Amino acid sequence: MSGDPENPEHPERAAVTALADDFLAGLREWLSIPSIGTDPAHHPDVARSARWLADALRRDGWSDVRVWDTGPALPAVYACRPAADPDAPVVLVYGHHDVQPVDPVEAWAHPPFEPTLVGEELFGRGASDDKGQVAMHLLGVKAHLAATGATHPAVTVKLFVEGEEESGSPHLTRLLDEHRDDLAADLVVFTDTPLYARDAPTVCTGQRGVYGAEVVFTGGASDVHSGRAGGGVPNPATAIARLVAALHDDRGRVRLRDFYTDVVEPTEAERADYAALPFDEGGWLADSGGARATAGEEGWSTLERVWVRPTAEVNGIHGGYTGPGLKTIVPASASVKLSFRLVPDQRPERVAEALREFVADHTPPGLRAEVIPCGDGAPPYAVDVAHPAVGAVRDAVETAFDRPVRFSRTGGSGPAALLHGALGVPVVYLGATLPDDRIHAPDERVVVPLLLRGAEAAAHLWRTLPERLS
Repeated sequence: MSGDPENPEHPERAAVTALADDFLAGLREWLSIPSIGTDPAHHPDVARSARWLADALRRDGWSDVRVWDTGPALPAVYACRPAADPDAPVVLVYGHHDVQPVDPVEAWAHPPFEPTLVGEELFGRGASDDKGQVAMHLLGVKAHLAATGATHPAVTVKLFVEGEEESGSPHLTRLLDEHRDDLAADLVVFTDTPLYARDAPTVCTGQRGVYGAEVVFTGGASDVHSGRAGGGVPNPATAIARLVAALHDDRGRVRLRDFYTDVVEPTEAERADYAALPFDEGGWLADSGGARATAGEEGWSTLERVWVRPTAEVNGIHGGYTGPGLKTIVPASASVKLSFRLVPDQRPERVAEALREFVADHTPPGLRAEVIPCGDGAPPYAVDVAHPAVGAVRDAVETAFDRPVRFSRTGGSGPAALLHGALGVPVVYLGATLPDDRIHAPDERVVVPLLLRGAEAAAHLWRTLPERLS
């Protein structure tokens, strides 16, 4: 990445460079707090992490800083930095400060909560997901003020950092409802997404949703000797295998009723951007668990399959005896865990109903079927790429990274749709991490220069957004 920080055309870059050492020191301090939200033993650490962030915001001059910790949600942090102009746009930056567990800890080359800088890479749990990106946005506000010489940002910036994202944000809807007036905004900036690649920066425009369930087939009250009853009673494991085999047609399309009815396909401009991104199939397969070949729905590229197409996946299947040797039985029950990645405008509740119908149609006589939802699921979200705020983000990233920027999406899921639905405003994405940062895995890391460019992009965005949204 080129660019002269002393160039008068890049005051935001110069400001970020001047603040970089303090930024890194603060981030390393925050990363040392093991705020593992999924583990009750670490809930005091989640509270400590929230207090650390609140203190950092107050030191930075944010005028209204609060820790929402009255329960049942784990502590979340809210802050507001008002613009001098009361009519300026109001932007809410969303992120999270809880982190994933670190097991197996012996697989880490660097202790997960002793942040270690190796060259340009900072290793530690939460470095990429999502403390690093939240800290990046705090730096962006500081750089914006330093670059403009102002005491107030050009937009009113609000910050909402929850403590339960890694647990599926179970209380987010309640938080959004209880604090609707505080969180009211004209736009949401979502932090928790990556660039496509270091040399191919992108602006994300959407995330897939998800719905999961377990299907259980039950026959008799207990396993039975296959010599005595095999061939004479229905086998739940065989029935589960047939149900799984029926889930897709020969073109890789999901066979649930009306599964594709609500699907909104990407625009031709978006598909052209995806096609123009550098894609190394061998490298992508190596990073995908060492898979040997790509597969999926016919007529779509690999990137499109994982970004903008809905899927049905078998996450686990069980039935009968799975120990060493042979045990000749007809099992009493068998089960399969399924997950569906959803795209706009699919809805988890409609997929749930279609799955129940599909299971009923594929349940043989003599077996009882049960469909057990794994939570309510999360709806998908995609922002209109023609929205002025999307263009503003794209221009800001191009300015910060000194190169053209294309659109991308992410195949994972998040609460963007909940934020959009509760607040009634568009959600745009501004992140600066990488897909190979090993989030949720040992040796999570972040590339520090990318965070600094992301902070610069945020600083450009705050300066230019009022005109773009006028």
